[in-house]
Amino acid sequence: MSHRQNPWTQALATACLLFSLTAGAQTTSGASKETTEREIQSLFKALQQSGCDFARNGQWYSASEASAHLERKYSYLQKKALAPTAEDFIARAASQSSMTSKPYLVRCPGQPELRSQQWFEAQLAKTRTAQ
Repeated sequence: MSHRQNPWTQALATACLLFSLTAGAQTTSGASKETTEREIQSLFKALQQSGCDFARNGQWYSASEASAHLERKYSYLQKKALAPTAEDFIARAASQSSMTSKPYLVRCPGQPELRSQQWFEAQLAKTRTAQ
């Protein structure tokens, strides 16, 4: 003897399952976006307060000029959904010129010059440790 469920019961169970999966995904996604935004904004703040100079395509810029440039790049990435994580922001916007592919450099007082990717990764690690 086979046991069959009412089709309405099956449909309701399926709908509830789909709703719970979708709701959970949206909650996780929203938290991730919020965390990413907070981390990237902390990178901009660290940059602006750093007193470091940043080289782009062979020319040196102040931290505030570099921040303004990277904020424009970040805005573009947001519109295209290309920076879902702070690591993506660093890789796609803060590491090299999108025009020439030359790496960005950072020169901070009393420290050796380094690639901006290293600098931003270190700042991100500090941000995450402080949270």
